[in-house]
Amino acid sequence: MNHKDLDVWKVSIELVTLIYKYTDNFPKNEQFGLTNQIRRSAVSVPSNIAEGSGRNSWKELYNFVSYSIGSAAELDTQLIIAKNLIYLNAEAEETLFAMIEKTRKLLSGYKKYVKSKI
Repeated sequence: MNHKDLDVWKVSIELVTLIYKYTDNFPKNEQFGLTNQIRRSAVSVPSNIAEGSGRNSWKELYNFVSYSIGSAAELDTQLIIAKNLIYLNAEAEETLFAMIEKTRKLLSGYKKYVKSKI
């Protein structure tokens, strides 16, 4: 299956877009710190889905979906730090944490599906 057809990939791309939108307002002194880390973690989620989909086995795909789940957890942690530093307004906080939760649920379901194919 092409990764672009997967709901989990589409939602994670939407998450990345939102991350870039909201981190654009972070302090400029964070550009090479927390902002960069958050963006890299977010981009890693759909990237790992895509890379795993391009591999030759369900087992490899399973591993890459697991990496995506790890990146989503890393992103969640980094956003908690940004929240604590008051870098996120209420709208950003609500939107981003809801999107991470949605992405994580889809990743979990997709991981179960892929595991059933191994």
